[in-house]
Amino acid sequence: MPDLLCKPFGTHGKVHEISPETAGWRYVGFSLYRLRAGEEAAEQTETREVILVMVEGKARITAAGQDWGILGDRMNVFEKTPPHCLYVPNDDDWSLVAETDCTVAVCSAPGQGRHPARRIGPDGISLTERGTGVNTRHVNNIAMEAEDCADSLLVTEVFTPDGHWSSYPSHRHDEDDFPRITYLEETYYHRLNPRQGFGIQRVYTEDGTLDECMAVKDGDVVLVPRGHHPCGVPYGFEMYYLNVMAGPRRNWRFQADPAVQWIMDRDG
Repeated sequence: MPDLLCKPFGTHGKVHEISPETAGWRYVGFSLYRLRAGEEAAEQTETREVILVMVEGKARITAAGQDWGILGDRMNVFEKTPPHCLYVPNDDDWSLVAETDCTVAVCSAPGQGRHPARRIGPDGISLTERGTGVNTRHVNNIAMEAEDCADSLLVTEVFTPDGHWSSYPSHRHDEDDFPRITYLEETYYHRLNPRQGFGIQRVYTEDGTLDECMAVKDGDVVLVPRGHHPCGVPYGFEMYYLNVMAGPRRNWRFQADPAVQWIMDRDG
C-alpha cells in the first residue's frame, strides 16, 4: 500500500499530485497548486470531472469554453468564509491566471458528463457547527450529497478549533452496501494555524490489519483508502482540512467504530 501521509513536494507550483494510480485505489484524485500573482496553471479533465477550490487568494479562470471571471476572496483559509469553487465536467479543460498569490485545490473523480460547468459558492455555502464539547467543529459543505452538482465528487471543508477532535466519533465508509454504508475513498488536505503546529490523524480498521497514526503538518495530505480516520489538534493550534470523497455511488453513508458507538448514541 502507498504511504498514507503525503508531504508536499515543494512550496511553489504544483505541490501535490495524487491520482488513483499513485494512491492504489479507483476513484479520488487530488492536486494542489501554490501560485504567485501572474502565474498560470491549466489541465485537461479527460475522463474525470473536477472541482476547483480557491483555498486562498484570487484567480481568473477559464473553463469549458467560458470566462468565469475572477474567483476567490478569502486571502487566508482561516478566515473561514465560504470558498469560491468551479465545477468542470469530464472531456473538457480549465486554465487560470493568479491575480494574487493563491492556493488552488483540484479535486477529481470519474465523470459521466451529466452536469455542466458551473460556479459553486460562495452563495449557498454556510459555515455550520457540528458536534458537541471538544468534538465541536465547523463545516463548509461545498459539494455534498444534498447538492446535485457532480457525478461522483463529494467535497467539504472543516475547521477544527484548538484542542478539539474531528471526523470523530470514528467512522468508516469502505463497503458498497447502500443504504447501510457506501464505499468512498477520501483525501484530507490539512492546514494548521499557526503554521508551525501539528495535528494527529489515525487511519485504522477494526481488525487491526491497517493501523497508522500520523503527525500531520501544514500542507500535508492524508489518504484514507479504508477504515476509520479521526483526527485531532492540540491546544494552541487550529486545524483546517479539505475532504475529497468518491466511490461507485454519490452517497455518504458510514458506520461507527463499535468501540465509540455509545458516543454517537448519546450525542446523536
